[in-house]
Amino acid sequence: MGLLAVGTPLEWPEVKKVAGHVREWGIEQLLAIWRRAKGKERDALLWGDEVWRPEIEYLVVAFDDEKREVKLSLRQADILTALANDAELLKQGGGVPDLQEGRKKSGKNAPTFHPEFGRFMLEATPGAPWGIGFKDLLDVEPDMKWRREIANNHMYAHEYPITMTTFPLLGDRKSIIPYYPPNGSQLRSQFVPDEIANPHIRFPTLAANIRARRGRNVELNVPTFHDEKTPWPFKDPTVNYDLHDWPEDDDVRNGAAKENHIYMDAMAFGMGSCCLQITFQAKNIEEGRKMYDQLSPLGPILLALTAATPIYKGFLADTDVRWNQISRAVDDRTPEELGEAPLKTDRWRIPKSRYASNSTYISQDPRLRREYLDPDLVVDEELKERLLDGGMDDMLATHFAHLFIRDPIVVFAEDLEELDLSKTDHFENLQSTNWQHMRFKPPPAGNDTGWRVEIPAHGNPNHRL
Repeated sequence: MGLLAVGTPLEWPEVKKVAGHVREWGIEQLLAIWRRAKGKERDALLWGDEVWRPEIEYLVVAFDDEKREVKLSLRQADILTALANDAELLKQGGGVPDLQEGRKKSGKNAPTFHPEFGRFMLEATPGAPWGIGFKDLLDVEPDMKWRREIANNHMYAHEYPITMTTFPLLGDRKSIIPYYPPNGSQLRSQFVPDEIANPHIRFPTLAANIRARRGRNVELNVPTFHDEKTPWPFKDPTVNYDLHDWPEDDDVRNGAAKENHIYMDAMAFGMGSCCLQITFQAKNIEEGRKMYDQLSPLGPILLALTAATPIYKGFLADTDVRWNQISRAVDDRTPEELGEAPLKTDRWRIPKSRYASNSTYISQDPRLRREYLDPDLVVDEELKERLLDGGMDDMLATHFAHLFIRDPIVVFAEDLEELDLSKTDHFENLQSTNWQHMRFKPPPAGNDTGWRVEIPAHGNPNHRL
């Protein structure tokens, strides 16, 4: 989940005009962080919570036993309100706060709950970080069960929070409650309505601006599993080729829906997926950089171990993980950046979506060779030079200058009034929308948090619980 700022969001044409400005201010804020925190030492190795989090995302489903149906419940806001108003939970430090900054010295610290992209999703984090003791490891599973129990106690009797990666009927036009028809003005999807997204202004703006920057709807085509019962060639029977409500409805007539594939057309099909994310706080920046590099190769292994996404829109897929679908769901690259058209107005071709595997290693370990970096690495050389001039070493400057080749997607007009080096809003605007399989996180402003590394377990967060 990105930063849930409040303000007046700009539509994409206006964002495009100020994108360079936001990048430059983001680099200045990064340098301010660098100067303040590069010498931080002896922070404790912690993991958990919003700052040091094992974060679990739940789908909220509603059961109808008589009809033998299960649908996605769009009651996220009501459930979060009930949690926030639970007096007993608040006494323990839980509920729905912005941040939790430490475990109580005795007793349990209640978990916190947060919104996510989908109105059928909840995010839960433990109330405080865990450390390196063996007892901390033993606390993890009971805490996960406790979080689910608390969430479930604030839902209707027929609702339940499940840890499933992707709801297998999402997009079948009927498996949401309350029901809304698809094809709204923000997502412009023929399968899911705008109401499926969290109403906080960040989320519909994110979806609309990704679509606008791209110049068409996002395209997710998942290979169909082929068995003796599958018509072949397979043509997705849910696709409506006769819609003419929006210009994007021409996408399917122009070949967006591919033969022998399950077709999806909205950010909700990717960012409506769930996972487990874990963030570690290192003792200093050097340990954090080395941890980032050492954990990077684990990403593909975790992806395989947590494979749990074999169904989309009710059809069996010939894949079993969610990764490519999320990557395509937020892919805002233009035809020029994709290599489909000659470069004229865009700066460069970009090999990957902004949701992709990381392309850089960042430690200063002598065993690290530069050839380990992505050979197609694209870097904003001007911003890299500014980082080098500010005292950052070449390896880390390369990493951030690569992240900053992207445009900001959500910009609030109020944030453009002045540059505040005590904040990190412009830096996080770019940092938090580079959804790579590893994330190196500088200390945030305003507290004592250290240098952190975040890694997601890419599939089903906890099958057994």
